[in-house]
Amino acid sequence: MRGFVLVLICWLAACSDRLGHFAGVPATLVEVGGSRFEVRLRGTLAEATRVNPQYAPRLGPLRQQAATAMARVSGCEVRGVLGDQAVMTGILHC
Repeated sequence: MRGFVLVLICWLAACSDRLGHFAGVPATLVEVGGSRFEVRLRGTLAEATRVNPQYAPRLGPLRQQAATAMARVSGCEVRGVLGDQAVMTGILHC
């Protein structure tokens, strides 16, 4: 049991990386509709991190703004966007 807990703690520590899949990928700053995003690309995925302060933004409008930012940086069509008001991940179709 003690070994299982140790493995679980190590696994959780490995998963705590702030950027995860996009670690080490340079960001491109894009502004869309008054929101600023840092966009990172890796393979067929894009990550948009909103970097401007905004009080209680709704995900609906932000999702479209993030998709537009991802499309500008990648030059690809964005098929879907998931995430929250701060960090969104999009699926690219080039």
